[in-house]
Amino acid sequence: MSAIPQACEEPLVLRSDAAGVTTLTLNRPQQFNALSQAMLTALQTVLDEVAGDGSVRVVVVASAGKAFCAGHDLKEMRTNPRKETMQALFRQCSKVMTTLVEMPQPVIARVHGIATAAGCQLVAMCDLAVAADVARFAVSGINVGLFCSTPGVGLSRNVSRKQAMEMLLTGDFIDAPTALARGLVNRVVPAGELDSEVARLAGCICAKSAAAVAMGKRMFYRQLEMGLDAAYQYAGEVMACNMMTEDAEEGIDAFIEKRPPHWKGR
Repeated sequence: MSAIPQACEEPLVLRSDAAGVTTLTLNRPQQFNALSQAMLTALQTVLDEVAGDGSVRVVVVASAGKAFCAGHDLKEMRTNPRKETMQALFRQCSKVMTTLVEMPQPVIARVHGIATAAGCQLVAMCDLAVAADVARFAVSGINVGLFCSTPGVGLSRNVSRKQAMEMLLTGDFIDAPTALARGLVNRVVPAGELDSEVARLAGCICAKSAAAVAMGKRMFYRQLEMGLDAAYQYAGEVMACNMMTEDAEEGIDAFIEKRPPHWKGR
């Protein structure tokens, strides 16, 4: 396991790699993994490294301690409350969130505890999420007079408008089964089965063509922002390009010949 070093000597993000799966662990357990400027910098650095690493097939975002992520570091924010500082902080956080979407590898959130405000946003911006049955979710900024505007971007792209607005306006927690029913997470399992369930999901993706997965992830998010006709035109072009890859040729031949495929490309 490698660490992203910081001046305080305590690593804020831990990285471990095994069988094509890279796990990034937020490591501020005493602060409930709040997204300080240093934490965001560390996370951005390692995400950029992983995005360009051809050996990485799936990324898992996990956390140390009791909480998954309690959102922004409010104490740090109050030490320098100038508008320019706040603008820079939210730009930095937004860059981390968009990087999760833009990197070629699927990203799975491993949620073992509470995920609030920007922590809930982090779950929403990962491609997939597996939660322990004890996990809870909220966009609770409204409770301190701060509407969770940037978390609302990710939240509203996962759950229905009225459900998102209710969470944003009340700050109330929802439990893991409710998060599953609303589409914020993909799977809910007992806490003791969380790692094995994440591993099963990651392994299923790793067994697929890396080239097809990367092309498909990019297509999925881009077409969401298009009108229907443009989306179909774009998706058709991507599929045609996908058909030209070695992996598509191999996959179809393997299906016809009733044998396992041997993937070649990334």
